[in-house]
Amino acid sequence: MSLNRSKILMLSTSVVLASTITGCSIFSKKQAEDKGPQANEEVYYQRAMTALDKRQFDQAEKQLKAIDSYYPTSQFIQQVQLDLMYTYFQAKKYPEAIAQVERFLTQYPSHPQADYAYYVRGVANMEQNYDGIIRYTSLRQAHRDNNYLKLAYQNFADFLRRYPNSKFTVDVAQRMQFIGNELAESEMNIARFNIERKAWVAALQRARWVIEYYPETVQIPEALATTVYAYQQLGDTQSAEQYRQIIKLNYPHLLKSNGDVNLNAARHKGSLLNRLSLGTLGRSSTQNVNKEHTMPTANNHASEAKPSLLNRLSFGLLGK
Repeated sequence: MSLNRSKILMLSTSVVLASTITGCSIFSKKQAEDKGPQANEEVYYQRAMTALDKRQFDQAEKQLKAIDSYYPTSQFIQQVQLDLMYTYFQAKKYPEAIAQVERFLTQYPSHPQADYAYYVRGVANMEQNYDGIIRYTSLRQAHRDNNYLKLAYQNFADFLRRYPNSKFTVDVAQRMQFIGNELAESEMNIARFNIERKAWVAALQRARWVIEYYPETVQIPEALATTVYAYQQLGDTQSAEQYRQIIKLNYPHLLKSNGDVNLNAARHKGSLLNRLSLGTLGRSSTQNVNKEHTMPTANNHASEAKPSLLNRLSFGLLGK
């Protein structure tokens, strides 16, 4: 008798649970029910442009996606996809911006504004490396993971190969120079660590890598000094002397009175307060910059404000 009651109780419980789940499912479906277009494509697009002007990016995204969903053959559809890239970027939705770029380039590989799509991809990957508090300190991004920077560098190299005469070419070249400095700094940061633990070969490899692949970066003096020092520690005086002569000709201030290299001078070490506070205090005026980059609009109908000379020369970091 008790067994039957148990079975009945289990069956009743199962029915109640099933009904609850079904009810929730129906309720969710009702909530997510698509009621179709609520306006024509022109109205949606005008709303999107108004929202962008007000920097209401979530609202702009909503209106643009409505056109994308309801009017796939719209006269605005290609521009809508370009505007979505811009909207995602400004909303700091960088993965979504990159996904939108890939979609656009798949559908319209020969579009007149394809260069903009390639440009957005590189800048979005670059921005993914600059988030959180690091944007407002002088703690170098190169001291953290830099996979996105490497990807952005490749994106920009691809851009320059495809569009050497684009209106974005100068900015891309400047960004590549900026990233090159960051990647070179990353290599030298590892070289410093290896010097501290007396791993001379590992330090030498990092320094030589900078000299070979980042010859235009500000880390070259330190890379040369590190190379000389590492060769000396390894007992290769001939190789050390070859690089010491390069320093003597180009950076004589990095040599001590006895001819030895001055690693501390080559490293441009910050103040003790700056290092102890992870770059948040004791900064020089040239270090105190906001790493946020701006993105030009993809809207053909909007007027594009030209950045100042300071803004362009500082890769979008200053003079905004």
